[in-house]
Amino acid sequence: MEALVQLGMVSDLPSDAQNDENRSAETKDYFVHRNGVRYAGTHLIIDLWGATNLDDPDHIDAVLREGALATGATILHGHFHHFSPNGGVSGVLVLAESHVSIHTWPERDYAALDIFVCGECDPYKALPALKKGFLAERVQLAEHKRGLIG
Repeated sequence: MEALVQLGMVSDLPSDAQNDENRSAETKDYFVHRNGVRYAGTHLIIDLWGATNLDDPDHIDAVLREGALATGATILHGHFHHFSPNGGVSGVLVLAESHVSIHTWPERDYAALDIFVCGECDPYKALPALKKGFLAERVQLAEHKRGLIG
């Protein structure tokens, strides 16, 4: 745990959403209720093929931030790592509503992403930013409802 704190990956202070002093008497669970189904949130698994700009951590960060904000999410923290010699990038945006992550293979013009959001956020609203930012020739998409109650 100490090593994670040194890397800046663990927060010492709870966010406002976690702070008991800021909670109302009736705590909202942020589960989604749509079409008679109740679940924690929507998790999109996204594969981008024929994509560009997959070796630039600053560009990737900017594109993912644009997409996350389009979903209605609140960005808490981002971290991106650039690998060598191939130049791939792995990164994550931590959201108040969950996360966005990416792993890229520029040598194959391929990126694997996932977007998981809860509450009123709509992960599908991130897709235009991803398509524009990475100029993907083909997008494969799968959806999973997390925490499905019924």
